[in-house]
Amino acid sequence: MIIWNKNIPLILSSTLVISLLISCSENTDQTQIDKINKDKSFCLDENFEIETVSPIQEMMMNEIPMTGVVETVPDKVIHFSNLVNGIIVGTNFSLGDFVQKGQVLARVKSTELSEWKSQQKILTSQLTVAKQDYKSILSMHNDGIASLKQLNQAESTVISLESELEGIGSNLELYNASTENGVFLIKAPGSGYITEKNITSGSHVSAYDESLFTISDLSEIWVQISVYSSNIQNISQGMEVNIRSLSYPDTVFSGKIDAIPYVIDNDSRVLKARVSIENKDMLLKPGMFVDVIARQKTGLNVMSIPTDALIFDDNNNYVVVYKDDCNLLKTPVNFISQSNEKCYIEDNLNPEDKLIVKNNLLLFEQIKNFQKQD
Repeated sequence: MIIWNKNIPLILSSTLVISLLISCSENTDQTQIDKINKDKSFCLDENFEIETVSPIQEMMMNEIPMTGVVETVPDKVIHFSNLVNGIIVGTNFSLGDFVQKGQVLARVKSTELSEWKSQQKILTSQLTVAKQDYKSILSMHNDGIASLKQLNQAESTVISLESELEGIGSNLELYNASTENGVFLIKAPGSGYITEKNITSGSHVSAYDESLFTISDLSEIWVQISVYSSNIQNISQGMEVNIRSLSYPDTVFSGKIDAIPYVIDNDSRVLKARVSIENKDMLLKPGMFVDVIARQKTGLNVMSIPTDALIFDDNNNYVVVYKDDCNLLKTPVNFISQSNEKCYIEDNLNPEDKLIVKNNLLLFEQIKNFQKQD
């Protein structure tokens, strides 16, 4: 019994030691679990760059894609035709050059110039004599020697010669042409870009024949939009449009439809709607093809987000909502309509939400991986 009794404390001590060991082991395991859980909470690194945008409540627009071509405004185009028959002896411009009003563009050698100059000298001499005759007859009429009929005839001769001289002077100055060294100097009748050139040095030109060159003011241009029959009912005057060109993929030109004709174009069999655009920096060139998006109002007021914020995964659409560096939400969205720049969604987001648009796909994959570990 003593021995048994002595053994009892020993048994109790062993039990206590085992209990303490189990307790320490449990504490150690819980610490490791807590550390793992802490490591599994995803947080942004302080050097990781993101950009955020907020959803916008606005009217939904239907976007109608069309094509168009850039054209000059007819009222701002000057077609220059030559005044006389002659030979081009020199040109000072090339296709696409910008010219100022009054700038000499070409020189024309013509036999008509010599005839007009000769006739101008003859008429000037005759006018001088006629004026002297009129002065003498007027004096005699005042003295009662010459009749009123003689005076009227002398006056009529002066007026006739002055009229002929004025006509020749007008011919020499028509279309801003002048004479120098026996040639006509053709001057630019207005400022603008040379959009057509039909002459070269040595070529023969005929009076009032085809246009020698065309000057266009390109500060404003027209975009002629091709509206096919399926879209005629959706296009209206005053509708906003966005215009893009392959030459400037990151630039959007905005405008409104100014006019819609009631006649189908005979050649293309489409309706040609017109948009006037202020051509800043002369980016749009006549003849350039463009893509046009007409924006049709629907009357529905919905939430819109940039397409950059949208992520497609497993047949669903998501956005990454930023709350703080350690609170990023993978949020599903259902969109109603989508365009190149934005998409309209159902109201499961708020204007106060911050949507990540830079590196959002990378963050989305990281969030997915941490959720799988959980």
